[in-house]
Amino acid sequence: MTVASVKAFFSDHAPDIEVIELDVSTATVGEAAAGHNVEPGQIAKTLAIRIAEEIVLVVAKGTSRLDNKKFKAMFSTKPRMLGLDEVERETSHPVGGVCPFGLARPLKIYCDIALRDYDEVVPAAGGTKAAVRISPMRMAELTNAEWIDVCE
Repeated sequence: MTVASVKAFFSDHAPDIEVIELDVSTATVGEAAAGHNVEPGQIAKTLAIRIAEEIVLVVAKGTSRLDNKKFKAMFSTKPRMLGLDEVERETSHPVGGVCPFGLARPLKIYCDIALRDYDEVVPAAGGTKAAVRISPMRMAELTNAEWIDVCE
């Protein structure tokens, strides 16, 4: 599922949005910010988290960290990040390319409210060299995401 599934997602749901593929890695926030010439906070990183037996995705600013107290208050448990071996199996995207688009199966998507600090964010697009430029509100709308406050 990787970049091809993300391209198919946008072809079906938002044909005006283009998947941008660079010649350099954008797997880390720093690499992505440099590659797309944006602030690190504009990189919308997607975290794969296990809550009991459910896998959820939390999309957050590239400079944000999960706040354990806020997360526990919202979900009644501590966040448990998926292991590297689980990420691709559960999301269909490799580490560094995880995004809320083109998933193999539906997962609950949450967007941290701090993303709304920006008019445009740059989430990965299923690969370590692929991304899209999108408004946070449109990203949430396209992925049926719920807005939450779980980051520092």
